[in-house]
Amino acid sequence: MEYLQTADFWIGLVKIVWINIILSGDNAVVIAMAARSLPPAQQKKAVLFGSGAAVVLRIALTVVAARLLALPYLQIVGGALLLWIGVQLLGDEDDGGGEEKQYGSMFAAVRTILLADLVMSLDNVIAVAAAAQGSMLLLILGLAISIPLVIFGSTLMIKLMERFPIIITLGAALIGWVGGETIASDTALSGVLAARPWLHYAGAAAGAFFVVAYGKWQQRRAAAAVQ
Repeated sequence: MEYLQTADFWIGLVKIVWINIILSGDNAVVIAMAARSLPPAQQKKAVLFGSGAAVVLRIALTVVAARLLALPYLQIVGGALLLWIGVQLLGDEDDGGGEEKQYGSMFAAVRTILLADLVMSLDNVIAVAAAAQGSMLLLILGLAISIPLVIFGSTLMIKLMERFPIIITLGAALIGWVGGETIASDTALSGVLAARPWLHYAGAAAGAFFVVAYGKWQQRRAAAAVQ
């Protein structure tokens, strides 16, 4: 209890919450895109379950993130997974099947949120762990406080996507950017990037272009099949 009354505790807590505010923007976009096609009641459940489970996942990742990032080719695989998720979210069409179909979609949305957060959080949790300075209590409290921030951000993004559909494309581009950036950051490519630093941004831009271009192509193909 004495630790809770120290300045170090409160300074560390503020740092973790602030880091999560900064780093959770892309996660909120993923959650919003995964949940946007669900009925309103299921949207709330998907956002709540996805956000809560993602934060728990971050706590678990904090223990092993630094070691995982050192493994060659892991970020290449993770980045490729993010590109696939971005394409699927952009090319996803509303399913009007029925009650069973809708519930299946909600669980698929939560699964997508967790997969994307698993990849996107690997490097983010290192910053959070550094701010916690080895205190598991501080880490858990800081991440728990970030849950409503992510939920609010996701809910706001869903409303914006409904009003301004272009945000869906921009969100998919952001996921592609992070995916390309993740691939370019892999330790197996460190030698190449050291000689050509511009490849980091080129890889991120290529990821964004790929997700938008391929996702739009999928949308056109699906529309043509319906006609």
